[in-house]
Amino acid sequence: MDENQTEMVRNFVLAGFSQTPSIEAGLFVLFLFFYMSTWVGNVLIMVTVASDNYLNSSPMYFLLGNLSFLDLCYSTVTTPKLLADLLNNEKLIRYDQCIVQLFFLHFVGAAEMFLLTVMAYDRYVAICRPLHYTTIMSRGLCCMLVAASWMGGFVHSTVQMILTIHLPFCGPNHVDNFFCDVPPVIKLACADTFVIELLMVSNSGLISTSSFVVLLSSYSTILVKIRSKEGRRKALATCGSHLMVVTLFFGPCIFIYARPFSTFSVDKMVSVLYNVITPMLNPLIYTLRNKEVKSIKIITFS
Repeated sequence: MDENQTEMVRNFVLAGFSQTPSIEAGLFVLFLFFYMSTWVGNVLIMVTVASDNYLNSSPMYFLLGNLSFLDLCYSTVTTPKLLADLLNNEKLIRYDQCIVQLFFLHFVGAAEMFLLTVMAYDRYVAICRPLHYTTIMSRGLCCMLVAASWMGGFVHSTVQMILTIHLPFCGPNHVDNFFCDVPPVIKLACADTFVIELLMVSNSGLISTSSFVVLLSSYSTILVKIRSKEGRRKALATCGSHLMVVTLFFGPCIFIYARPFSTFSVDKMVSVLYNVITPMLNPLIYTLRNKEVKSIKIITFS
């Protein structure tokens, strides 16, 4: 990027939810409750899995503990800044802070997508190949799959950041969202971004859509291979919570990233759903199955 152009835009202005202080004060209390609930729920899951030998040795709960950690990271990328901005009239973010936020948003978000795909594979093996489950889903393989999820997120986010930082920003600086993300930021570039938009849609959009298709295919395969009604009922009970989490996370992501970078009035609320609400709901959705889980013999690593 040209040095003069870099100096022309030092700050971006983030869009708020309202110009009325009393409304933003109420939203601050609401989002603070969501954020604290996210911390309490996910930390509780991580501590429970780490402190219980049976849960810690279960591939499913080992992956769930990692998912909770990613949910904490994902929510922390955007929510603290959102809370601070709700108490300030000027919602500014420096250019370098914007790029860092964008990087970690896609880093953790893509890693979570890949991890959810891994969790679907774990359920497929557990239900369709139960006799070989402990052999296939060993501790070593689970650690490798988690590491691969993080690495995939890092590569994806690096590509997004490289495409963004080479754009010139020399004019408008109002980001039409409460955090820095690729679609609203590159719209502010003083250049033709058509090719960049195609590359980013093919990157983020393809990852979110293809991962979601793989997940649905995995669950469909599970139901097809199970012939008895009782077996299908148990399979739905086992995978139902995971499928709910997947839908809540992937649905908004596909809506935002798998289309051209045009703006819709609901974009900001959709962003709240997958940035703030979903990380809070994940531990709640999985915890609802606790009574059922306690009656199941935990399958341990070999």
